[in-house]
Amino acid sequence: MKKHMLFLSMFFMFSYCFASSKPTRQIIDFNQNWKFKLNDTLIVGWQVKLDDSQWRKLDLPHDWSVESDFSEKAPATPGGGALPGGLGWYRKTFTLDKSSKNKKIFVEFDGVYRNSEVWINGQLLGKRPNGYISFRYDITPFVKIGESNLMAVRVDNSQQPNSRWYSGSGIYRNVRLVITQPVYVEQWGTYVTTPVVTFDSAKVAIQTTVKNEKNVQRAVKVEQSLFDVAGKLVTKTDANLILPSGASNQVIQDLVVPKPVLWSIENPYLYKIITKIYVQGMLNDEYQTNVGIRTFNFDVEKGFFLNGKSVKINGVCNHHDLGALGAAVNVRAMERQLEIMKAMGVNGIRTSHNPPATELLELCDRMGFIVMDEAFDIWKKSKTKYDYAQDFDKWHERDLIDQLLRDRNHPSVFMWSIGNEVGEQWGEEKTELGDLQNANIALNNLKVGANEGKMGPNAQLTRRLVDIVKKYDLSRPVTAACNGTDDNNPLFKSEALDMIGFNYHEKEFADITKRHPKTPFIVTESVSSLQTRGFYVHPSDSVIICPATWDTPYFNP
Repeated sequence: MKKHMLFLSMFFMFSYCFASSKPTRQIIDFNQNWKFKLNDTLIVGWQVKLDDSQWRKLDLPHDWSVESDFSEKAPATPGGGALPGGLGWYRKTFTLDKSSKNKKIFVEFDGVYRNSEVWINGQLLGKRPNGYISFRYDITPFVKIGESNLMAVRVDNSQQPNSRWYSGSGIYRNVRLVITQPVYVEQWGTYVTTPVVTFDSAKVAIQTTVKNEKNVQRAVKVEQSLFDVAGKLVTKTDANLILPSGASNQVIQDLVVPKPVLWSIENPYLYKIITKIYVQGMLNDEYQTNVGIRTFNFDVEKGFFLNGKSVKINGVCNHHDLGALGAAVNVRAMERQLEIMKAMGVNGIRTSHNPPATELLELCDRMGFIVMDEAFDIWKKSKTKYDYAQDFDKWHERDLIDQLLRDRNHPSVFMWSIGNEVGEQWGEEKTELGDLQNANIALNNLKVGANEGKMGPNAQLTRRLVDIVKKYDLSRPVTAACNGTDDNNPLFKSEALDMIGFNYHEKEFADITKRHPKTPFIVTESVSSLQTRGFYVHPSDSVIICPATWDTPYFNP
């Protein structure tokens, strides 16, 4: 009898350990087995009972434009890739097992170009016009556990032109389901900085946002553990808080790392923080954040310093597409691009001119690149007929904040850019603040310069964008890529930029440092693929008329 009791005790202990080792946060690849239909404007693709048996079957990420034929008559124009846009529908059926009952269920999209609308079981979840931003929806109230569910996504890239380069079309970045307990770390819910770094020790500051979606108040313990690259525990700490029902709260904790290995271009060393959430002694959530311990600064006279070492930035402006492969995310293709650039001596990437795929930043973290993370190519003044200027007033704050929250933990990111060659550089008379005063984010708590009232609306807009960045990240400078170099440029007059950024205008480099002796200066863009450094000839300056047997002319600079 005692033997049986001992066996049963061991059995229950094993069963408990097995159950406890089950992941508290499930991240499920949601890229497989979608159905797709293009350019059928009569389809109402969100309808659950719609017959999609004849639709094309495919896996994500997917770019439908690159699958089409090039044409000089494409509405996107050659500047937009000379490929068609269109309107596409994606549908996917899936079933959640009973382990998902009473849990929170989210769907996360890394990027959809553009004007995406998402439905679950006929229920509209929302719309995101920006084709480069990551977003997620809470589908918990609408999914059926143990039964078939339908997710439908409408992607409208039919209004062309809307870009000055090749954008791609469709769900071109990754999609996943995230399933958590009702008490969990929010999306992009950790913010890790390294405010004090020496060769002897480093302070790692962690701000964690925890949400309680139980219908009762919960006592929560937040545990932070730092591991080195070999998986060895370096240090840990914990803190307690009380979370009312439905509330989110932030926990601020510090870790001290003895003899830290510093992240650098030559040695991109990554620590890992595991955040664990305990409720009544039971593990409820586990969240991972990679951390690079480093320090950097810009000296007006001496340039850029990383970990106290002077570094010359040899950078490239890198668009999000992968050339002939199109815009669909392909990690190996990104990695190959970076390998080639590394071999060329490149150590910096500018994400021209929008937020990149998360995978690119992860590669830069791991391979040793510094990154200028850029938010917008357009503010309120259009560059093409149907571009983001249509959506800027309503969406720019949400889009910018989502970019900041998503990207601010990457050690590779050393600078934010709030815009590229925006039209607001010239003149104040045609631009107004629009809906800024009624924006969703309460900007009245942000610091505003004493002379803002004397500024024009474009300078005010510049300052407000910088203020948004500073609210969510004080650890990096903010710049903008300017091709208006006169000091009447409202972006300069705002006095909000931490660094002056110039696109081209090489002859003015020396002069700008004299005009702004206290503000660091960086060349944000110079020398395109059709130019040789110091010798600038545009294709239109010299065109050879080709023999009749050739289809197109070629350029001879």
